[in-house]
Amino acid sequence: MDIEDLEPRNKKPKPRDLDSLGIDELEEYLAELQAEAARVEEKIAAKKSYLSGADSFFKS
Repeated sequence: MDIEDLEPRNKKPKPRDLDSLGIDELEEYLAELQAEAARVEEKIAAKKSYLSGADSFFKS
């Protein structure tokens, strides 16, 4: 058993050290973050759509 197994799972990760990264690495990291943000936005939209559909079904 690792010590990490005992820590709460909802603990936020530490921010990445940006000072040690070059411009290319920073741009790549930013692209990864933007892709992840887009993925999260798509999931939020899908869940809102699902809830909206469920609400309209039960209000009928």
